[in-house]
Amino acid sequence: MNKLMLGLIGNAEDRNKPYRWSVRNTVQTIVLTITVLIGIQFYFWTTQIRAGGEVTISRPPGVEGFLPIGSLMGWKYWLQTGIWDAVHPAGMVILGFAILLSLVLRKAFCGWFCPIGTLSEWLWKLGRKKSGDSWLPPKWLDIGLRSVKYLLLFFFGWAVASMSAADIAGFLELPYWKVADIKMLNFFTAMSLTTAVVLLVLTIGSLFIRNFWCRYFCPYGALTGIFALFSPSRIQRDDKTCTACGVCARVCPAYLPVDKKDRIVSAECTGCYSCVEVCPVKPAMEMKTLGLKSRFWTARRLAWAVGGGFILVVITARVLGLWTSSVTIGEIRAILPRIDFLQHF
Repeated sequence: MNKLMLGLIGNAEDRNKPYRWSVRNTVQTIVLTITVLIGIQFYFWTTQIRAGGEVTISRPPGVEGFLPIGSLMGWKYWLQTGIWDAVHPAGMVILGFAILLSLVLRKAFCGWFCPIGTLSEWLWKLGRKKSGDSWLPPKWLDIGLRSVKYLLLFFFGWAVASMSAADIAGFLELPYWKVADIKMLNFFTAMSLTTAVVLLVLTIGSLFIRNFWCRYFCPYGALTGIFALFSPSRIQRDDKTCTACGVCARVCPAYLPVDKKDRIVSAECTGCYSCVEVCPVKPAMEMKTLGLKSRFWTARRLAWAVGGGFILVVITARVLGLWTSSVTIGEIRAILPRIDFLQHF
């Protein structure tokens, strides 16, 4: 009877509860803000490069986080030869951090850190506020669409896997790779109609479907999801204390049946901790990591693990000389006149 009453109370109080601002949202906002500032700094750095005069703005290495395929090549080349890519080294660091975090705390990189994931989450929450709830496509369509990101990952993974060390070395020495970050900037500053339409579709889709891009199309998320399957961390539910109110499942950005499973092992789980935070009966839900005591993880500890972990990784990379690009301003200026004609092989 007590369990039933708690369930009814939980349903009555939490069914229509708005999403409260959380520690995770603060971490997401900080990372997104830093990303925007990096983008602005990179834009003005590029502007000074093009102007041909003195360059007073430094290039922000963090922009390389948006070059994951090249970074994946860099990692394979390092594993084969022990040589770290000096052209875009920070990209390798960020990709390595994402994979390491996924191995420890599931897809926490997606749920806590990724700025694209943050924008996607803000969009579906805005859509939910206006329409009342997000839409989940029929199961057959949802599963089919979810496979797209894995197919994209397979395609990129196969392409990288088929390259020899000599092939990758050739790519890393190409003028194309040296200005790949600037070409990426041009992709948005000189946006084509096709690009604009695709971005508009993704934006509209994100208003109605939770994490539309992340759920269906992001190969980066597919990669972290695969590594997350080997993580010792899980969301666990205690059936004895659970009131079956269903609040946890309603806030899950991945539509996972958190209220029905004893533990969540899905590659879609982002380790966002939302289900634990909204649970009206706290002993019923927790993030559990093998080897750590029960109830070790709190939102604040997860925030420190994600944010502090990234800061530690970056500091280590800087000390070891694995963070700053070796490409000179002179090299970039020599390449820029033909940047629109450069292609990768």
